[in-house]
Amino acid sequence: MVQVCVNGGRGSGDGALVPLSPKAMAGSAAEAVAAGASDIHVHPKSPCGEDTLSAKAVAATLDEIRSQVDVPVGVTTGAWAEPDPAARVARVREWSVLPDHASVNWHEPGAEEVAAALLARGVGVEAGIWSGTDGAARFAASPLGPRVLRVLAEVTDPDPDTAEDTARRLLTALGTAHGTVHGRPVLLHGEEGGAWPVLDLAARLGLATRIGLEDTLALPDGRRAASNAELVTEALARRLRIRRP
Repeated sequence: MVQVCVNGGRGSGDGALVPLSPKAMAGSAAEAVAAGASDIHVHPKSPCGEDTLSAKAVAATLDEIRSQVDVPVGVTTGAWAEPDPAARVARVREWSVLPDHASVNWHEPGAEEVAAALLARGVGVEAGIWSGTDGAARFAASPLGPRVLRVLAEVTDPDPDTAEDTARRLLTALGTAHGTVHGRPVLLHGEEGGAWPVLDLAARLGLATRIGLEDTLALPDGRRAASNAELVTEALARRLRIRRP
């Protein structure tokens, strides 16, 4: 599986190619799905372009994307969008339109409560385990572990020379066996300069991965990507070459 991460926490300062409105997100997501992405991760935005968990923004984003694609769509619950854990749980309970899944960063305060609120509403949970945090240890002890949809092994090392080693250490900390943790599948991905080396490692290990403008604005040769679709096209081509040399 290759998931497209449409925009992430990026804003207008990252260039016009980053989709910020529901219509722009939907158009970009549809192009990426046409290029081969089978799942979508998106950050709904406020009118001023900031990440938000508001019911209105989540509904507008999901409705627009679903009008153009027929694949699972997930959203973030990152603490930067709502720092107070109780308020984050309240936001989830207010959603009038539900995503297929939502990412929960396990190192953030309130992660267990947010995940429980999502599961109670029938929303799949992507357990975000970041390198350089205690997320792996927290997740290992979590009673919710076997109930999540998948584990997002998120390599936050942006250095292309060290990101693969960081990824391997993260997978070791997670205790992956046959590509699973708590019996749940693992999606491995990197960011910025580490995005492509980690994507290649995921292909070699047979793990799901993701690519998109959230994780990197650049193609492997350093050229600026023109769209999410171009990133997905390159990712799928690389995975095919690695898995079928």
